Amino acid sequence: MIQQTEAIAQTLEPIIGTSGISHAQDDTLWQSAVTPETKIDCIASPNTQEELGQVVACAYRNKWQILPTGNGSKLGWGGVAKNIDLVVSTARLNRLVEHAVGDLTVTAEAGMKFGDLQAILAKEGQFLALDPAYPQHATLGGIVATADAGSWRQRYGGVRDMLLGLSFVRFDGEIAKAGGRVVKNVAGYDLMKLFTGSYGTLGIISQVTFRVYPIPDASQTVVLMGTADNIAQAAKTLLGSALTPTAIDVLSSGLVTRLGIGEGLGLVTRFQSVEASVKEQSARLLEVGQHLGLKGSSYGGNDESNLWQKLGEQMQGSATNGGISCKIGVLPTAAIATLTLVDSLASGDAIAFIHAGSGLGVLRWDNPDGEMVGRVRSHCQSHSGFLTVLEASVAFKQQFDVWGYSGNALDLMRKIKQQFDPEGIFSPHRFVGEI
Repeated sequence: MIQQTEAIAQTLEPIIGTSGISHAQDDTLWQSAVTPETKIDCIASPNTQEELGQVVACAYRNKWQILPTGNGSKLGWGGVAKNIDLVVSTARLNRLVEHAVGDLTVTAEAGMKFGDLQAILAKEGQFLALDPAYPQHATLGGIVATADAGSWRQRYGGVRDMLLGLSFVRFDGEIAKAGGRVVKNVAGYDLMKLFTGSYGTLGIISQVTFRVYPIPDASQTVVLMGTADNIAQAAKTLLGSALTPTAIDVLSSGLVTRLGIGEGLGLVTRFQSVEASVKEQSARLLEVGQHLGLKGSSYGGNDESNLWQKLGEQMQGSATNGGISCKIGVLPTAAIATLTLVDSLASGDAIAFIHAGSGLGVLRWDNPDGEMVGRVRSHCQSHSGFLTVLEASVAFKQQFDVWGYSGNALDLMRKIKQQFDPEGIFSPHRFVGEI
């Protein structure tokens, strides 16, 4: 590992200038992603894709190991990197490249913030159908690298379904491209899917192309609350019906309480379409809840926006306060049992929600106990699922297996890592199996 970090800055200055180099002490977000003994004095922020390629090529020649980041909102997610010499940020790669309004596609540099892109798209009556954590701070590249889709997965799918093309910088500094700017791509090796959820271990994403959608005319959210059995029946009825919600989330009773919307488990369903359809579908779901003895209410306008914003804020938080957040997944049929287990173990310290259609969700723990988190992981794995620790203190991550991977694809993952990053310069030891 290079100890003379000033030498790194001096080497990079001719490439990106003094404005592209900042002192790491002024931005300590990177500390949540590396071992405590790691000392980094320099963060490189290239202004163009070409500069980014030159920075990576320089790191490759000098055998520097890189921690890639965008705006840092999800830098603490995943495993703890080791032997890092340099943080490379794409925050200044934030330009709109092309918005093909008629083709419903948009291309932007990876450092553009999600909220900024949504504002641009909204001017043309369109939006990117993702609902990531920290939407005002998260960058497009970071969203792809962490596969952070959110509740709209029910209607639109995940990040992989939105992503049409990308450019990335290889280990040797060369810029490679995959996919294109059209909705239909030729058959072949799908690098977009490979890079989605790769946590910066295969290369640095520099540009992305997404499919976008027209903004719906109307939106309304129905909330049902009650016992576990009745919420389970309501979710089953909803998923088997002809209704077309854009989001269906099942909430733990602890989360329902913190939102201040009632008691018991919750089923939060969002309808977005033409106004008549939204009203009809909302009314039908409220009838289902009434027949099952569930308490129901509907939210529209600012009340609806505030509800979803508050839900996101409750599930997001910094690891500096001692809490942790986890991504969980189970068979959809096991969602209610999983949330019930969380409520019974946590004594109010944990909140969680699960997307009813996919079985994916988020668990937030205020006072983490490794043994209890392990019990929830065992439960998830017994229902064909997983528990991955996203945000937590470095000390917790060093004591607890972040990924908990028990599959048989580690050898394949290592071969892919070797192919894309033979010198291991990108986020070493950060991924599954310390890849």
